[in-house]
This record gives sequence, C-alpha cells and structure tokens, in this order.
Amino acid sequence: MLRFVFLLVLLAAATYLLVRVVQARGLLSDRPGGDRPPRRIVAPDDDEDFLRDLDRKRRDPEDPPTTDA
Repeated sequence: MLRFVFLLVLLAAATYLLVRVVQARGLLSDRPGGDRPPRRIVAPDDDEDFLRDLDRKRRDPEDPPTTDA
C-alpha cells in the first residue's frame, strides 16, 4: 500500500512538472495566430491623436473636446 501511495505521489509530481514546462515554453498556446506577441499598449505620450488634442486644448482652452464616435 505504501508503495502505491509513493508511486501516486511521484506520478503527480512528474505530471505537475511536465505541465509547468509546457506552459513556460508556450507549447500549447490558446491564442490564435501562434507565437505572435500580444499587441503593445500605446502610452498617451506615444498616441499622436492624444498629443494633437492636448496641443489644441493648450492653444484654445475654451474649445470643446472632440469625441471619437
């Protein structure tokens, strides 16, 4: 009985390690498109529309903001 428990623990540890290695290497990707990196988030200081709107607001603070619809 003790041998069975030891074998079960060893099998569970091996399975856990195998799953962790597969996840770390990204071999089973859920994302469509394969190994493509995720899309980069654009910071406000990299967004040309945001900077243009800030410049417009600085020149004319009374002008109402534009809405993107």
